[in-house]
Amino acid sequence: MSLTKEIVIAKANAACKNTLMETLQIEVIDYGDDFLVAKMPVNSRVHQPDGVLHGGATAALAESVGSFASHIFIDTEKFFVRGIEITVNHLKSIKEGMVFAKATFVHKGRTTQLLDIRVIDEADNLIAVCKLSTISLPKNIS
Repeated sequence: MSLTKEIVIAKANAACKNTLMETLQIEVIDYGDDFLVAKMPVNSRVHQPDGVLHGGATAALAESVGSFASHIFIDTEKFFVRGIEITVNHLKSIKEGMVFAKATFVHKGRTTQLLDIRVIDEADNLIAVCKLSTISLPKNIS
C-alpha cells in the first residue's frame, strides 16, 4: 500500500517532536520522486548575535532536509540513514521571514547518497548552497 503525500509529510513532521528540528521550527512541506522541501522561520531563535540567520541553523536545516529525503526513499524497517559530510556556502544574509530548503538527489545509491540543497528566502533569493552525503546502514549493525 502506497502512502499519500500528506501522510508521508505528517509522519516526517511528527518525527521531529522533541528534536532540534522542533526547536528550530523546521517543517517538511513537500516532496516528490527526487526531492524534499522544508521551511524554517528566521527570527531571534535562529539569529547570530548581530541579528541575522546563523550559519549553523542553515546547516541544521540543510542536513535535516537532506537526511529526510534519503530516509523516505529507503526501507526504514531494514536501514537507517546518517549524514557523513556536509558543506555549506553562505551567500546572502537574512534577518526575518522564512527560508526554504530543497534537497535534490545528485546520486541515489544503495549505500551512499549525495544531495544538493538550495536554501532560498520568500523572494527566491539564494541564501545558501549545500552538499550532503548520507549513508544507509543495516539496522542489525551495532
